Amino acid sequence: MEKKKLVVLTGAGISAESGLKTFRGNDGLWEGYDIEDVATPRAWRRNPQLVLDFYNMRRKAVIAAMPNIAHFGLADLEEHYDVHIVTQNIDDLHERAGSTKVMHLHGEILKMRSEHSETHVYDIRNDIKMGDMAADGAQLRPHIVWFEEPVPMIEYAIPVMYSADIFVLIGTSLVVYPAAGLVNYVRDEVPKYVIDREIPSVGHFNNVIRIERPATEGVLELKRLLLGQ
Repeated sequence: MEKKKLVVLTGAGISAESGLKTFRGNDGLWEGYDIEDVATPRAWRRNPQLVLDFYNMRRKAVIAAMPNIAHFGLADLEEHYDVHIVTQNIDDLHERAGSTKVMHLHGEILKMRSEHSETHVYDIRNDIKMGDMAADGAQLRPHIVWFEEPVPMIEYAIPVMYSADIFVLIGTSLVVYPAAGLVNYVRDEVPKYVIDREIPSVGHFNNVIRIERPATEGVLELKRLLLGQ
């Protein structure tokens, strides 16, 4: 029998319990840095060394972090469902936990690309340095979607959302667009599980099951509800 399609949209909250602090909230700061100084194309043009330093630190933090119970729990669900994860996170914790279908909306910290072309993408686990060049002769930069840049993976994520038989939202405040708008493509009749310490505004959706807990506890509850565990 064909497995039901379980689509999961994850945000900062699922990785926070692995010790990764990610931009969230209204203070405009990320690990003590002003977003304008490290996460926009203007910042890159103004001070590329500062931007590289910031993401080199983020990369070290991701490599040192470990997947948590929530990541492993979603991977476990592949035994029973056709699980597709769409994540706003730039870490690889879903993959390391064993999830096999992961789409990164905002890029990946363990990749770098030419500053002039998104077709020249390379794996990276060490630091990116000024003077490191892509095959097209351009400076290499983090393969991250910065604020004020288009999000090319959105067009691929929309049909995934629409195809869901079950939808799960974990650890996202639904304030960063266009990613937050993806929930609007989940069909009305589909059950929608929302897991967060503070449930975001989902009042206009039908069939919502709220699990107001941290991601680790919430995914355990999700498995209990879905599998009777």
